Amino acid sequence: MRIGIIGCGLIGGKRARSIAALGHSVAMVADVQPARAVQLANSYPGCIVAAQWTDVVAAPDIDAVVVSTINDSLAPITLAAVQAGKPVLVEKPAARSAEELRPVLAATQKAGVTVRVGFNHRFHPAMQKARALVDAGAVGPLMFVRGRYGHGGRLGYDREWRANPALAGGGELLDQGVHLIDLTRWFLGDVEQVSGFAGTFFWNMPVEDNGFVCTHHRGGTLGWLHASCTEWKNMFCLEIYGRTAKLQIDGLGGSYGVERLAYYRMLPQMGPPETTIWEYPGEDSSWMEEFRAFEQALHGQPAPGATLEDAVAALEVVGAIYTAQRRVLRPVA
Repeated sequence: MRIGIIGCGLIGGKRARSIAALGHSVAMVADVQPARAVQLANSYPGCIVAAQWTDVVAAPDIDAVVVSTINDSLAPITLAAVQAGKPVLVEKPAARSAEELRPVLAATQKAGVTVRVGFNHRFHPAMQKARALVDAGAVGPLMFVRGRYGHGGRLGYDREWRANPALAGGGELLDQGVHLIDLTRWFLGDVEQVSGFAGTFFWNMPVEDNGFVCTHHRGGTLGWLHASCTEWKNMFCLEIYGRTAKLQIDGLGGSYGVERLAYYRMLPQMGPPETTIWEYPGEDSSWMEEFRAFEQALHGQPAPGATLEDAVAALEVVGAIYTAQRRVLRPVA
C-alpha cells in the first residue's frame, strides 16, 4: 500500500519505520513544520512532501492515512480522510473529547471506512501474552486491574502543547491515562461507573499532572489507575488479578525498563505462588504489530486493535473525571 503520514514528529517517524518494515510505501508526508516533513521524507525514496495535509487526504494514489498530529488536529483530519474514502490509523486519544470524536464515528459508520486508533500498548508482547493467558482461563475469573503509568516531564514541560488545554484537551489523564483506561477495558469490558480525581501538584500549568481513576465494570470487576507526569523515574506497571492467579506487566522498554511479564499462580495450599517470568528485551515491536492488524482489517480479516468505539469509551471515562472536577464543594457551616 501507499501510505500518507500527517504529523512527522516522534510518533510519525515510528509509524513510518513500521510501515516500511512491512513492505508498504511511505508515499506522502505533511507537517505544520515543513522541515520535519522534509526530514522524514528524505528517509524514504520517492516520498513526496505535501504543502498541506489536505493534499495527502485528497491524493488519489494514497491508499490509507496515518494521523499522528497533536490532539486538536486528530479528529478533523480523520474526519476529512473518512469523507474522502481513505482508511485511517489515528493516534490516541483520537480527539480532545468524546464529544469531538462522536461525529467522526458517525461519519465512519456512514461511509463504511476502516478507522483504527493507535492504542499500541495492546500490541506489546507482554500484553499479548497476558491476554492469551486470561483468555485461556489461566488466572480464573477476573476481579480487578491495578495500573500505574508515568514519566517525569522535562525542563519547559509546562510550556509545551500538552500543557495547553486548547491544544491537548486535558493533561496527563488524557495523555498517558487513556492507555491505562483502554487496557483496563480490554481486559474487564465496558465501564459502567467512574470516580476519580485530576490534580496539578507540581507543574505550573492549567491541566492536571496526575490523574486517579476508579472504573467499575459489568460483573463487579474494578480498575484502579494512576497516570502521572511527576513520576521522576519513568515507570509502567499493570497488574491483572484473577481468582487463581495474578499477572504483572512491568516496563515498556527504553527508559521504562525491560518489558517483563510475571505469572503468579496460586497453589491449592496457597502460600508462595508458582512463578513464571517472561522478558521481552529489544526493540519495541508494538508499532509494527498494530499496523499489521490495521492492514488485516483493511482486507476484511478479523483483526485485533482499538476501534473508534474504544476511543470514545476511553474519552468518556476521562470526560467524567473532568466534569466531576468542575463541581465546587462548599465548606460545611
